[in-house]
Amino acid sequence: METQIARLSIKGAQFYAYHGVKAEEKDLGGRYEVDLDLWYDATQAIQSDNVAFALNYEEAMNSIEESFADESYNLIETVASKILDLVFQKFPDLIKATIRIRKMNVPIHNVVAYIETELSREKNLDK
Repeated sequence: METQIARLSIKGAQFYAYHGVKAEEKDLGGRYEVDLDLWYDATQAIQSDNVAFALNYEEAMNSIEESFADESYNLIETVASKILDLVFQKFPDLIKATIRIRKMNVPIHNVVAYIETELSREKNLDK
């Protein structure tokens, strides 16, 4: 039987948080938008049509929210890594995850829609 790898995507989740290097970012905070792509073996979930075997996107959202509220970080790359730590802990069947975090309020003199970081992680299946 073939393995069926599914990608579950959360797009445009919005949060308000206090991350950044500058004092005003830590004091006033800013808006962030997150996309999270999660790949997992969905074979059993599909065959049984049972959500108990699927990846729970509400729990994934909670991981994002928990990491944003946890503490203040200088880098959004650090926040992204913390989120990936949590989703890999919560979902043992997770094969790969990619997260994109957009800082919507950028305290610079240039006009930009946002700045974004993307971080991917894969489980080492050879272990």
